[in-house]
Amino acid sequence: MNRLKFFIITLGCSKNEVDSELMAGILKMSNYMAANSLEEADVIIVNTCGFIQAAKEESIETIWEITKYKRNGKCKYIILAGCLAERYSQELLDEIEEIDGIIGTGNIKDMDKIINRLERGEKKIVFTKNINEAYIESIERQSFRPTEYVKISEGCNNYCTYCIIPKLRGKHRSRKIEDIVKEVKYLVYSGVKEIILIGQNITDYGIDLYGEYRLYELLDNLNQIDELKWIRLHYLYPDNITDRLIQSIKNNEKVLKYLDIPLQHINDEILKKMNRRTSKKDIENLIYKLRTEISDIILRTTFIVGFPGEDENKFSELYTFIKKIKFDRLGVFTYSREEGTPAYDFKNQIDESTKEQRRSAIMELQQNISYSLNKAKIGKIFETLIEEVNGDGTYIGRSYMDSPEIDGVIYIKSNKRLEVGDFTNVLITDCLEYDLIGERVE
Repeated sequence: MNRLKFFIITLGCSKNEVDSELMAGILKMSNYMAANSLEEADVIIVNTCGFIQAAKEESIETIWEITKYKRNGKCKYIILAGCLAERYSQELLDEIEEIDGIIGTGNIKDMDKIINRLERGEKKIVFTKNINEAYIESIERQSFRPTEYVKISEGCNNYCTYCIIPKLRGKHRSRKIEDIVKEVKYLVYSGVKEIILIGQNITDYGIDLYGEYRLYELLDNLNQIDELKWIRLHYLYPDNITDRLIQSIKNNEKVLKYLDIPLQHINDEILKKMNRRTSKKDIENLIYKLRTEISDIILRTTFIVGFPGEDENKFSELYTFIKKIKFDRLGVFTYSREEGTPAYDFKNQIDESTKEQRRSAIMELQQNISYSLNKAKIGKIFETLIEEVNGDGTYIGRSYMDSPEIDGVIYIKSNKRLEVGDFTNVLITDCLEYDLIGERVE
């Protein structure tokens, strides 16, 4: 009997990438084979995102696109996983007849069971509503790129009024330090150079297990892994960045001086309506402390414009704050009105045109800030991780200042042949708005 082949499409955030690897590991342990393409897959799994409207639309478009492989190809089963599947399981089954199974965010361990039951003739199988399930520790990772993500926690206890994540991913659950260290060692000994620690809010790491915030201790332990080169942190909510954590980031040489801190807004009234547990004064004090304590720190953040009640004065306050602070990296989202969240029913909703105008204004401001900051880097040398080899003596890489996919890159010329995963020193000779240009130096 031929073994069924599966193919996983991953949408959304890096946390979904980890989930897809876990599902692949479970299926391989159950004697299923990974397909090299959609065309040869017997089972297609779409790991969806359902965080905001744009992500939901992308997920739906992808699902409709892959139904052709069942109608016209060899695909026997289409299974949906991830946040959209957790959130709209029944609606998806009702609307798209080609879907055979739904698996929620907390039921990853059951992926093989769904396929087994489908093979026995069952129809329309749904495993959801288990959002507080513990992380699966017994599955070996499947990917060993130079940069890999490691999930250190799942879920969130913040309950921001615009966010549906706690209803889809459950409460905050930390993994044990020893389990994370074991996984990172396994990845590093398999060739991984950069580890990105991720979670919905890693600042809260450890509070549920140990009764205190212990991200600092995790970093102290990971810093001792000999072959590990870089440790990067995503995402740190600002309210529980303790002095002890700051010192750990400062003193551990492998922890990159790069922090992704989602702030979302700066106006105190908007922050309160968002249920953000911080204030403008707190944020300003934190930024001052980080820039004072940690030399050459890179600060990345995200903001939401067009939240209900954000009038011109409140938006102007945000704009002026960004102009003053000059964040190294910055992203802006328009507020997405999500059913099931408190903010969905808030008064004074903002029209889409105004949201887009405000987003564009901030992105134009940030482009100018970024270009100015990049110009100041010309003539400096940065250690760079090679990510792409073009074959003509040119390469693409990243320094500690940039996270993969969301930040800029360095375009590099080198007389010496380099390989993906190599580290090399690069002298910056020119810049673009978000990217740098340089040449390899000894």
